[in-house]
Formats: sequence, structure tokens, C-alpha cells
Amino acid sequence: MSRIEATLRALKAQGRKALIPYVTAGFPFADITPALMHGMAEAGADIIELGVPFSDPMADGPVIQRAGEKALGLGIGMAQVFNQVREFRKRNGTTPVVLMGYANPVERYEQIHGQGAQGAFVRDAAAAGVDGVLVVDYPPEECTAFAASLRARGMDLIFLLAPTSTAERMAQVAQVASGYVYYVSLKGVTGSGALDRSAVEQMLPRIRQHVRIPVGVGFGIRDAATAQAIGKVADAVIIGSRIIELIEDQEHAKVVPVTIDFLRGIRKALDA
Repeated sequence: MSRIEATLRALKAQGRKALIPYVTAGFPFADITPALMHGMAEAGADIIELGVPFSDPMADGPVIQRAGEKALGLGIGMAQVFNQVREFRKRNGTTPVVLMGYANPVERYEQIHGQGAQGAFVRDAAAAGVDGVLVVDYPPEECTAFAASLRARGMDLIFLLAPTSTAERMAQVAQVASGYVYYVSLKGVTGSGALDRSAVEQMLPRIRQHVRIPVGVGFGIRDAATAQAIGKVADAVIIGSRIIELIEDQEHAKVVPVTIDFLRGIRKALDA
């Protein structure tokens, strides 16, 4: 059983919902990420999504695009992301970490360090202490081998589903996904528009007809009230753009306290 699966099972047994915050690795300062991850865990995060910076993030809106550009400018690539996870693991061996990003950085890492078929990426992710991988532009029908290689090392392959996802696509995802699936609650990019709770409520039963693993909901969750509402129907609440907005102009010493304060409010609402 992966660390993600064990965490989500334990939460379900307690009647609680998972809080999954996202932050771009190396943002807003190159050295801040391990401390920020520790702060997130302290504030009640159950799983942490760590964004791998990429120059052309098609699913991300301007807020996360800016974060990625800044992190890239600070020299953050896949090798540095692995180092940040490794540093986090020195003090935290329990909170699952999911790398979220795009095919290009994975393939590039493989070109430099491996012999194809994601061998070096999977090996080094596992060695660093990664628990799951979400590659936005990897289609499920082409990921059978990749999913198997991750599972062989105790890691999960996570996929996105959207309001436009067909029953066929849900079934394809169900065949290879593990850990949880990430339901994108909005048509558009991260940070765009207001979340429609009723639409989410209607979609989740459709997803669960095909997908037997937990379903997390993200894109558009910006405050405790929205998180609480979504937590009533989803297994996990995922928050990214709002955290990036809160920390992007903070001085170094305030990044972690600001994040902790925000996430404690979300955690309290989810547990209410």
C-alpha cells in the first residue's frame, strides 16, 4: 500500500477529508520549499502537491505561470525538486508528496540521467521520497508501463478529470490511476472563475461510477467556506493558486507563517 493510499484510508476511517495544498517548487525563493512543506504539514496538510516548474504550463493560469517562471529563473529544475523532497524527508517521513507537472521536464530528466522508459525519473523520485506523480499531458492510454514502474516502487500515478471528461475517458483513467484522481472543477486554467458547487455535486457520482479510488477536487477553491462545501462531497480538497497569490510578494521570513495561517483556517473548516 502506498503512503497516499494509507493516508486517504486513515482519513476515511476517521470521517475526515484530505487537505492537499499545492506550491511551485522553488517559489517564491529557491531555498524556501522544504520549510514551506514542513509548515503545510504542521498546518494540517495531509498530502502536499509540489509543482515542477515548466516554461509552458498549459493547464495553469497566470498566477502559477508566474510562479513557474520565477522558479525557473532561480535555477529550479527536476534535480533541484528531488533535492527539496529529500531535504523535507529528513524530518518528515509520513506526509505524502506528489510531483505535479508536465511531460517535458520528465522526458528531459530521462534524457540526461536515464536509458528510456522513465527509468531514471522513477528511480530518483522514489529515492528522494516522492509518493505520487501527476503529469498533466500524459494520456492514460499510454501510461500502463509508467504506472506499473511507479507502483513497483510504492508510488502512485494520478490523473486529471474535467467537466468535459467522457465516460470512456473516466474508464481509461480508472484502469491506470492509483492514489486519487484530481477532478478539475472548472473549464479553463488554474485560478480562473468561480467554482460551481452544484456542478461538482452532479459530476462526482458520474466519476465514481468508473473510478474506485478517492476523488480530490481543485481549481477555484480559494477560501474556507468553499473548501468546506466541496469537502462535503469530495474526498479531498486541493488548493494551489490562492496559496501562490498569498506568498508571491511576501518577504522570506513571512512566507511560511502566512501559509500556515491560511491552511489552518481551511483545516478547521474541513474538520468542522
